[in-house]
Amino acid sequence: MNIVNKTILVTGADGFIGSYLTEMLVEKGAQVKALSQYNSFNDWGWLEDVDCLDDIEVLTGDIRDPHYCKHITKGVDVIFHLAALIAIPYSYVAPDSYVDTNIKGTLNICRAALENGCERIIHTSTSEVYGTAQYVPIDEKHPLQPQSPYSATKIAADAMAMSFHNSFDLALVIARPFNTYGPRQSARAIIPTIIIQIAEGATELKLGDLTPTRDLNYVTDTCRGFIALAESDQCIGETVNIGSNFEVAMAQVVDEIKDIMGSKAEIITEQQRLRPSKSEVFRLWCDNTKIKELAGFALQYNLRQGLEKTIDWFSNSENLKKYKAHIYNV
Repeated sequence: MNIVNKTILVTGADGFIGSYLTEMLVEKGAQVKALSQYNSFNDWGWLEDVDCLDDIEVLTGDIRDPHYCKHITKGVDVIFHLAALIAIPYSYVAPDSYVDTNIKGTLNICRAALENGCERIIHTSTSEVYGTAQYVPIDEKHPLQPQSPYSATKIAADAMAMSFHNSFDLALVIARPFNTYGPRQSARAIIPTIIIQIAEGATELKLGDLTPTRDLNYVTDTCRGFIALAESDQCIGETVNIGSNFEVAMAQVVDEIKDIMGSKAEIITEQQRLRPSKSEVFRLWCDNTKIKELAGFALQYNLRQGLEKTIDWFSNSENLKKYKAHIYNV
């Protein structure tokens, strides 16, 4: 499939990854409808900052409403379904909202896509569904482990999405990105947390556990992976990892950021930033063989390059003031 001139709906377009994906789809010549979660302030999240705002149709609504989902998917060729609740700590205290958004919202989108004859849907999963690696690198056959209410709802959402392919032949791909970072990311994530504290002159960095490892990917690489999966007919009915096949410990990431920013800040471990011991995912390392073979995908940024671009963005005073370095973002 070539997405040029296709009518595309991006749910979660107001978020970190969704806003970049929206920009990239416009650059490729797609007609984009960008869904932002409804709020009475008429705030469109990170869509407010995109360069292509005049070239997209911004919709405001909620995927938890099946009638609304059916309405916005009419005339849509391709759906990139990114809308979800994703913060792990908040899922400990508000799990029911994750069931409603992640599972029921996915059901609503898939059913609407089927009823309206959408050509393809790319459903967003997460590497968190794998839990702590039982073997590395992690391929798509790795067991799924619900180590948080968030990951449990994403496992269920993935299963719900794939059931529509198996039951009704919905042309669907499950995109499973590993950890993504870059400009606009929420301060609930570790990389922005480190950068904004240093940028505001902190001499002590308040962080959580730095022993876990992650497979880190710059945001535009993740978005390129989404698009590659949408355009590959071989990926229909498949679950496909998006990652670098490179593992790095969070302590190493801290050192790399401190080196780039010239910081000597000491690290302070805050208990409130630690997950329950059995809930922490200690090791994630992506096997990206499948996406390379089925979609011809390759990364453009290594970790150092991505961190430098991210630091440049967060170090801009206009961007930095949108964040609250002095509080723990759940």
